[in-house]
Amino acid sequence: MKQFLFICALVLFTACEKDEAPKDYSAENDAEIQAYLSENNLDAKKSGTGLYYIIEDQGTGAVPKADDRVKVAYKGYFTDGTVFEENEEGISIPLNYLIRGWVEGLGYMKEGGKGTLIIPAHLAYGDVDKGNIPRGSVIIFDIELIYVNYATENEKDIKAYLEENNIENVTRAYSGLHYKIHNQGTGDKPKETDVVSVTYKGEFLDGKEFDKSTSEVSFDLSRVIKGFSEGISMLNEGGSATLYIPAHLAYGNAGQGSIPPGAVLIFEVELVKIN
Repeated sequence: MKQFLFICALVLFTACEKDEAPKDYSAENDAEIQAYLSENNLDAKKSGTGLYYIIEDQGTGAVPKADDRVKVAYKGYFTDGTVFEENEEGISIPLNYLIRGWVEGLGYMKEGGKGTLIIPAHLAYGDVDKGNIPRGSVIIFDIELIYVNYATENEKDIKAYLEENNIENVTRAYSGLHYKIHNQGTGDKPKETDVVSVTYKGEFLDGKEFDKSTSEVSFDLSRVIKGFSEGISMLNEGGSATLYIPAHLAYGNAGQGSIPPGAVLIFEVELVKIN
């Protein structure tokens, strides 16, 4: 139930295209919204599409873009106050999975922001019944935009991991990579376009191992994930380090194989030589 509205959003619009003459609820929806605002003494802005929105807290982080992934907590209800869906913990989902009113409304916020979206049917489910939402319904959402993509949450997770495991002397690069150099090494320092031989072990924050070299492995640093390339480039030949790599420097919103979307990766690495 928690994901029903969003995951079905794209299916809905495909279905609507098959209806040659769907009913237009715009006028009656707008009258219903204005009555709701008046009855509840609310001051909302109206966009050119017919969306009404109230920004309680603008937020201070990134503004979501169409290809971003967002984590949102929300409560959805009708103008009579009946709640049809709620998720207090938050759900992480691609922005382009959401109904049009959500996509537009979240664009008025920044990461950490809160607000209310009052969405007419043509920006939601139109002339189609959707679960317990009747066709033509105005739907209202109280929303908290917890994060855009994973950078903020990954940062918190890495810091919590370091604290819980009493790991000190970890440096944070401007990119968001965290690293701890155990041995700087004494040889040459690689460039991010070099081919290098390394040994490594990769695991998640929960300690589960996802990859490990059994011998020296050669990599072209220009063809590996950004966090790995950046971390190796901080060492000299013979050096070793632990890299704590956030998703935006690894496999991002998509994930890869056994690595889920948004995962923080930890690598124990040794730079054996520059080839």
